[in-house]
Amino acid sequence: MIFSELYSAYYNTVSKIISKIVDGEHSEKELQRIVSENAFEESTLTIVPSLKNEKWQLVSSDMKTPLEHKPTMPLTVLQKQWLKAISLDPRVKLFDIKFDGIEDIEPLFTPKDYYVYDKYSDGDPFEDEEYIKRFKTILKAIKQGTQIKFELVNRKGKTVFARCRPIRLEYSEKDDKFRMITSGWRSVSTVNLAKICNCVHYTGDKPLEDTEREERKDTIVLKVLDERNALERVMLHFAHFEKQAEKLDDKHYLLKIKYSTDDKSEMVIRVLSFGPLVEVVGSDDFKELITKKLKKQKNCGLF
Repeated sequence: MIFSELYSAYYNTVSKIISKIVDGEHSEKELQRIVSENAFEESTLTIVPSLKNEKWQLVSSDMKTPLEHKPTMPLTVLQKQWLKAISLDPRVKLFDIKFDGIEDIEPLFTPKDYYVYDKYSDGDPFEDEEYIKRFKTILKAIKQGTQIKFELVNRKGKTVFARCRPIRLEYSEKDDKFRMITSGWRSVSTVNLAKICNCVHYTGDKPLEDTEREERKDTIVLKVLDERNALERVMLHFAHFEKQAEKLDDKHYLLKIKYSTDDKSEMVIRVLSFGPLVEVVGSDDFKELITKKLKKQKNCGLF
């Protein structure tokens, strides 16, 4: 682990408590407030009592500390190198994350040191200033629960003007794209951010039907041949999906995966990436999509 437990919520909470005590604050109510805001719900039952009864020997029973200075937790060189590497990701600019104190640090790795397979090459323009501006506008609206007005070009090449309340943002690792989940727009529930041409906050008072379109789900059934560590790779690849696994014999497993119908084309590519080690046994329409995709690849001379 690059970051040790010294940077966990517990250590940071105790550090803030000791800092308060050094400043002369001994109120148990105030210390409990620090715990509730920085640690976990159940931590209020353990942290302050453990300090008060001197179990951790950092604070005495009268809520004083022998420490003269506030605790600090400086980063190691390795940790700074890792943060430097993360700061090079162009998606970081979307969230206004600042990495102070690592300006002269060599990164632990750079984007040139690795290659991601099974990923589209036409991802979102994360370094484009207009894209960043639109992203931040949508993110702010999500946090504040407000509405936005935007325009985009649909599949027919026509410009569409719409107003909605953004619910959340989703990122597709396969597509390397962000999409916006909307409420109050009956036409669609998801919009790819790269398709949005203009986006501003809506300042009017015209009411908006505040309903999110129910996400439609479908299920695929896969038969996995567990060779070359295929089962572990499949389970890891679909780790964030709702799924059920059943052992058929020593080498074969049946895997049922639930997914959003909006992601059907992405699911086809995901499944095909495992080659002959994964067989689609359901549903029939998904099997048909797999067959069509393979026929197109064959016609293109890919195999």
